[in-house]
Amino acid sequence: MAERSTLLIADLHLSPDRPDITQAFLHFLAGPARDADALYILGDLFEVWIGDDNPEPLLQLVATAIRQLSDQSVPVYFCHGNRDFLLKQGYARLAGMQLLAPHTVVDFYGTTTLLMHGDSLCTLDLGYQKFRRWWDQPWWQWLILHTPLWYRQHLGRKARRVSANDKMAKSSMIMDVTPDEVPKVLTSYQVRHLIHGHTHRPAVHELQLADGQKAWRYVLGDWYSQSAYLTVSPSGWQLHFASLTSPQSVAG
Repeated sequence: MAERSTLLIADLHLSPDRPDITQAFLHFLAGPARDADALYILGDLFEVWIGDDNPEPLLQLVATAIRQLSDQSVPVYFCHGNRDFLLKQGYARLAGMQLLAPHTVVDFYGTTTLLMHGDSLCTLDLGYQKFRRWWDQPWWQWLILHTPLWYRQHLGRKARRVSANDKMAKSSMIMDVTPDEVPKVLTSYQVRHLIHGHTHRPAVHELQLADGQKAWRYVLGDWYSQSAYLTVSPSGWQLHFASLTSPQSVAG
């Protein structure tokens, strides 16, 4: 009998421009995810989200596939990312997903763990954090979602261009997690395990808190060139990467 496990993914950035990533995700849902206790999606499932009323066929395709998984008694949880923060209950219900708070503490087989997308940890990126404070406001989101669809489509295309330019202009250090921020957050939530995405730099980081206790930060990988996910089980935690060549794994 296979050991119980929970799977976590992030940063798929699904879009009509990358049907290969969509197919990899559908294969993942029909494969490893079917045997999981639960699936957690920690943000940026989509490249851009302009509203639950977007008629793009990809959205229906993905919702149907996730719904099929949840209907098979595998609960699916979704934490907003910086690309799909406008995803609301309408689409979540369609896909059979449960929305999580930006910072959510869960118990994984006896290990208390903090889950988040991870962008709030990149505090050195002052320009992005300023913008983040804007779009995190309910009134701002309501205002955007009540503009015409064509205008939101325009904003989505513009956001993708701006994001691409920012990646070229900003240093890798600014766009990565601020090391000093991690122990602060772990201490604040009284946990020693953190899982997040956003940075596209999959790794397992061991650190020490102010009280001398060890802590661990698990960073999920993106899906631009591989299918990346984290397996959490009673016997251990492991990062997996399924590329076009051969699968890999990194134990925590």
